[in-house]
Order: sequence, then structure tokens, then C-alpha cells
Amino acid sequence: MAEKKQSPTQTARRGFLKAGSLAVAAGASVGAAGLAQAATATAKDGANARTATVDPTHHVEPFYGKHQGGIVTPQQTSTYVAALDLTTTKRDDVIALLRTWTEMSARMTRGDTAASLQTADDKSAVDSGDILGLDPAGLTITFGFGPGLFTKDGKDRYGLAGKRPAALVDLPRFNGDQLLPEKTGGDLYIQACANDPQIAFHAVRQLARVAYGTAAMRWGQAGFLSGPKGKTPRNLMGFKDGTNNPPATDPAAMKEFVWASSQDQSWMNDGTYTVVRRIRITVEHWDQMELGFQEQVFGRHKYSGAPIGSKNEFDKVDLSANDKDGNPLIPDNSHVRLSNRDNNNGAQILRRSYSYNDSTNFYIERWPPWRQETEYDAGLIFIAHQGDPRAGFIPINEKLSKFDMMNQFTTHVGSAIFACPPGAKEGSYIGAELFEA
Repeated sequence: MAEKKQSPTQTARRGFLKAGSLAVAAGASVGAAGLAQAATATAKDGANARTATVDPTHHVEPFYGKHQGGIVTPQQTSTYVAALDLTTTKRDDVIALLRTWTEMSARMTRGDTAASLQTADDKSAVDSGDILGLDPAGLTITFGFGPGLFTKDGKDRYGLAGKRPAALVDLPRFNGDQLLPEKTGGDLYIQACANDPQIAFHAVRQLARVAYGTAAMRWGQAGFLSGPKGKTPRNLMGFKDGTNNPPATDPAAMKEFVWASSQDQSWMNDGTYTVVRRIRITVEHWDQMELGFQEQVFGRHKYSGAPIGSKNEFDKVDLSANDKDGNPLIPDNSHVRLSNRDNNNGAQILRRSYSYNDSTNFYIERWPPWRQETEYDAGLIFIAHQGDPRAGFIPINEKLSKFDMMNQFTTHVGSAIFACPPGAKEGSYIGAELFEA
């Protein structure tokens, strides 16, 4: 089979992929809940049929489109999320950075280096080269704007204060928050997701590099996700995470719960509002709990994922069901009951979370037995997309932060909110509607 060549100015990092493999990968819908396993596709050659394995590392997600990638895209196995603070005082610098980021992202998502290797004499064009020979791995890059882009310290920094959406609120302090400044906030958001952790980190690394002089890194966090193909992945507590998500494949559900409308600010139409929370889990404490208690905390059976009292993961959560003594089968302070849409005026958010493990450090638990010891710094990178956080994340988490039994094992140590604009059009740049309207 003939190899597909590329122009000298668009040197692909992955080298030469077989044209047949590209055709299969480009047309594949890879995984619904975790791309850790390869999908299978049937290819016919005359009268003979064969089963071809589609490697998710070959998959290409287009960067340009109506919506940004990485929101309703089938979840990849790795992420690197980061927030930067703007250091420039010039609006034109911000626009120039967003233009550069758009061009680089379009290249990297299709499998190229961040910039042409033929222009390596230009310092700004140098790619780190750590992904040469690797495939695009379904890379998506999602951008967002924090409140500090609009006003900071009471100042309208770039003439955008009047365009700050009402839905881009400053998150309140929730009960039990122990937020670290170095893990909280940010003016610009980058979310890179891929089926290879190095591809995700490389993308953020290149984007942050060219921001030098305009923006500086505030925080970054790597995350991972594992699970059988087509199954809901499990978090570090061993429970399935995301069972009650609104279906990302249902346009009506996404319009209702995820995509922002033009009723607030027209430039956010077809965008979304993203909340990121870094949640530390004292897994050492959790691992000492009996299975029955763990299931009471979640309100679900651990192994099947079914609501307590049911058999199947996607069975409807029956909040009215009682046991033989008249007590709720699903406890009043269980995570499932408190977060369920029937208990939150029908509100839903699209969770797209990842686990993290950052080795160990000294830690003091905030609940009995009040242990002070070296523990895993591990937990959840909670990422939630929604059409309006005032109707989604904020009221739901307000309830969870006060009553959820899970709080004795978790601590929110990082927090941020961003307005993620619609997808960029070819020839334009991400956020153009905000700056040019």
C-alpha cells in the first residue's frame, strides 16, 4: 500500500501512517466512556470479511467546528489541564496569543508538531520534539476564559468588562473548602485530552511556551482514566463515575444542559461554562471502610454501579424506595440522592472528570480519626460543563458540601471557573466573537 506524503512545511510528528489505517481511524467512533481499549471495525475485501482493530492513538479529532472539542467528545484516557494568568497590559497581545494558540492547536490535533520543524531558526517556532514519532491519539484542546480576563482588582484590563457573561460568576466558598491559591483561579484555561499522556502534556507545554511575556502558568494538573471499552470508568474510590450524565450523543440534552445560549452574551452562543475542582481523596481512610458503608456513602452498589435496591447500572434512581423498616433505601445524605436531578430542580451537568495521583506528602485529615501522616496526594480532577453554573454546579455543590457523607473522605483544594467560547472557524481564532463583536 502506498504511503501518504506530506509537504515539507507540514512535517507530521507521527511520520508516515498507512493510508488505510488513516481511513479507518478517521471514520471510527472510538469508545463512549473510555478509550483505553481499541474499538473494532469490520472491513470487507471482496467476499472475505475481516475484523480490523482501530488503535485509538491513530484517531484524529478536528479542531475547527461549531463547538470546541473535549466537551462532548468521547472521553480520552489522559488529560493535562492548566490555567494561566495574563501578564500583558495590551489587548492586542491577548488577541495575538489566541491566534497563535489556534494555529498551533489545529496542527497538533491533526498530528503535526506545534510549528513547522523547517523554521527551527525561529525561537518561537521550536517544538520540544518529545512527541516525534507518536500518533495524534485523539487529541482535543479546549480553551476557556476566566473572570480575570474581564476585570481584575477592579480594573477593566482589556476593554472587555461589559462583555463578561452574567453566568461567569465568581464561585462562592463552599462548606469545607480548603482551597490552595496555587491550585485555584486563572485567566486562561487549557484542557488537553488524548489517548496518550505525553501527547496531552506536550500540547499544554507548547502553548504555555509561546505565551511567555503575555501570560504565565498558574497551575497545571495531569489526570488519567481507565476502563473497558464502552463501560463507565471507575474513580479511585472504586465506584463508576459519570453514570447519571446527560447523554452527550443527544443534541437536545446537550442544548438543554451543556451549551450556552445567546440570551446572556452573544459571543458565548454554542459555548459552555466549565468548573474545575481539584478534589483530594484520603484513599487510606476510604480503604478501611466496609463495602456496605461505602455503598451507603455513594447510594450505589459498588461492583454493578446500580442504585441501591436495583440490579443494573442505568436503572432509574428511585428516591422514594424504602427498606422493610421504612427507611430510605438510598440514604438521605448519600452522594447519589443529593446530586440527583430529581432532587435539584431537574438540573444536570456534564461530568468529564479524571483521576490524579501526585505521589505522597504530609497531610492532616479534616475528619475523625484526624490522622496526621504521609498520605497519597491522589483524588479527582472534577470537570463539569454546563449551560449556566448558577443553575448547575453551584446549587448542586452547595447541597453536597453541607450534607454529603463523602465529605469525610474528600477535600476540595483547587477551584476555577471558565467561559469556554464556541469552536473556532478556519481562518479565524478561538474567542474571536468576544474580541471582534
